[in-house]
Amino acid sequence: MSSGSKLQAAQAHENWNSSSEVNLVANLENFDLVPNSSSDRYSIPMPLPVLIAAPENFNPGLRLPPPTPPAPPKPPQNSSPPTFTEPVKPIADLESIQTDFRNDTDNFGQNNLFIEPTAQFRLSNGNKILFKTGLNLFEQRGVDSITNIPFQIGWQGKIGQVTLQTAAGVDLFNRLPTTINLNAKVEAPILPPKVSPSGRLLSGLTLSANLEQGPYKSNARTLDNQITAWRFGPDLYWQIDRDTSLFSSLRLGSYNDDNSEVQTFSRLERKFGQFSLAANLFTWSYDRDLERTSGYFSPSDFLVYNAEVAWEGDISNFLRCRLAANLGRQRLKGEFDNANTYQTRCTVKLSPNIEADLGYNFSNVRNQDTGVSSYSGNSLTGQLRIKF
Repeated sequence: MSSGSKLQAAQAHENWNSSSEVNLVANLENFDLVPNSSSDRYSIPMPLPVLIAAPENFNPGLRLPPPTPPAPPKPPQNSSPPTFTEPVKPIADLESIQTDFRNDTDNFGQNNLFIEPTAQFRLSNGNKILFKTGLNLFEQRGVDSITNIPFQIGWQGKIGQVTLQTAAGVDLFNRLPTTINLNAKVEAPILPPKVSPSGRLLSGLTLSANLEQGPYKSNARTLDNQITAWRFGPDLYWQIDRDTSLFSSLRLGSYNDDNSEVQTFSRLERKFGQFSLAANLFTWSYDRDLERTSGYFSPSDFLVYNAEVAWEGDISNFLRCRLAANLGRQRLKGEFDNANTYQTRCTVKLSPNIEADLGYNFSNVRNQDTGVSSYSGNSLTGQLRIKF
């Protein structure tokens, strides 16, 4: 099996394994901060002190009569009561800043680094505006390194029960032409969600349609060949009961080198308190294998299936961790190999409004005939979330 295939197998599994959790958790984390109000205080004027040693106090004849208070001014005719103007509210309030970090390395000298902060603003009508940028670095043996700075602006809103998301921007490179990027998502509930008083999703069925276009950030060689892709397809998330969920996805892709792809992923998960069991199935097929010319993994027949055992719980009142192991098999061109992945992730609550994630992933594919490791990939991931 080629190094590209094993790298993509681990990356594809890791990406899809993360996506089924992130969307649900993100909907439960949004909140508003309401400022406290204080009542106004009024001071009562005190009488002036009497000066005992003043001459008028010894001889009443010397005491002057109190001055006659002046008559109050007459209000002008056709006068109107004073008006008070309310303070002008800002068009948008900064709601949160989320910074994503990921560093992927393997034993074949490939390194992809992503640092991408996203600022989210809430408009007065409840819709959201998102600004995303960052600094990405792609390194690979035999190819000059590539630096990428993405810029993207997005909008998110609701029409009835339907959630709409759109975003568009540009990707700047140190030695490549500027490329546009865009994505859109429409999400609608098929079965109304049921949520417990604690905020846990009990049941519900959601269907979404996705569309994205931009440079294919697989590795430095693929970017050097200026490969771009259109991808579109549906996602389905079904919370069967409070402890059982199913996620399924289909993606169709069209590349600017006249290649096309079909990609599917399904995950069935069951929770048992702090433990969980999951089964994953991933398929990927391309019309043509262009790995030698375009640089990206493009198998005509690729299959990965595995079982996952995980534990997640609180270590302390500010630290929560998750440990997971995936054991399975993958098939490429009719040949099978073992495919194992080990993951850990911890969330630190730094303050009521600041959280940070730190995770590590190791993937190892062993050759069935020799038993030696032919590929090892490492991923260090992180996320910093600040809410205002």
